[in-house]
Amino acid sequence: MKSFLIALCASLLCTTLPAHSQQKPVNLPEGPGKDAVATYCSGCHGLSRVVASGYPQAYWNTAIRMMLNFGVPIPPDQVIPITDYLAKNFPERPRPVANIIPGPAQVTIREWEVPIPGSRPHDPLATRDGAIWYTGQMTNRLGRVDPKTGQVREYPLKSPQTGPHGLVEDRDGNIWFTGNHQSLVGKLDPRTGAVTEYRMPDPGAKDPHSLAFDQSGILWFTLQQSNMMGRLDPRTGEVKLMTSPTPRSRPYGIVAAKGAIWYNESGAKPNTIVRFDPTTQQFQSWVIPSGGYIVRKMDVMPDGNPVMVNSTVNFVGMVEVK
Repeated sequence: MKSFLIALCASLLCTTLPAHSQQKPVNLPEGPGKDAVATYCSGCHGLSRVVASGYPQAYWNTAIRMMLNFGVPIPPDQVIPITDYLAKNFPERPRPVANIIPGPAQVTIREWEVPIPGSRPHDPLATRDGAIWYTGQMTNRLGRVDPKTGQVREYPLKSPQTGPHGLVEDRDGNIWFTGNHQSLVGKLDPRTGAVTEYRMPDPGAKDPHSLAFDQSGILWFTLQQSNMMGRLDPRTGEVKLMTSPTPRSRPYGIVAAKGAIWYNESGAKPNTIVRFDPTTQQFQSWVIPSGGYIVRKMDVMPDGNPVMVNSTVNFVGMVEVK
């Protein structure tokens, strides 16, 4: 079966992040479905996001299904008028034609369709048993694909509208995830389907995002919207939170490397890379040379140096730790 393990990550209608106020009134084009769009498509976000979007009909179908999956109360008789209105007035914008480059490598791309439309698959994770895991952000599930058999299995989460995002595997094969919308970190036991939740101890700690284990088995994670980094001890369930050095810095990717915890501040201007020493509890940070704008995910080289990518100013970077 074909699959959409590619997430519709860029500016689709609903998001698990808090609503943003509109900077100025938005005038929607006249036509059937306009009033319904104004009513139902502005709860999670402003209408400015709607008018700034542009998708083909099939993607608008998916976007509306995502809204329904996340509890937006669109009446059944309004689904088609809303979708048709959006597809007519906000069609796909021109994009560059792909440059196909021949060469010696032979590649086969395989895809598997996830069971529920509008799932918004996110953050693929390749586990030690050869499986591919993903988060179903809009269906409150984690999914597992067996590439050998093509079997796709999904595991429901405990709390409604968890908004699962990041994924990581522990030494025992458990799958840990961040719950953007419910401000929690969760653990799924694939053998039983049991889900354990770890709630944030501070009500201001929102949007757990990316996560990583250190060598001692402690789980570290970023909280993008609340300018924090978190520490979770799986043995005790204790969660500790630390404020990132720069105000409103939107901590994003995170890794454990060279005896420390590294993460990037994607909202700082310019973006910075931060090192936290778990022993001394001290932060140290450096400006990213390109200046950055949105530095996202991180990983670790075989020699232990952290690496990162910037999705806006078009670079890949490495931190050489001396």
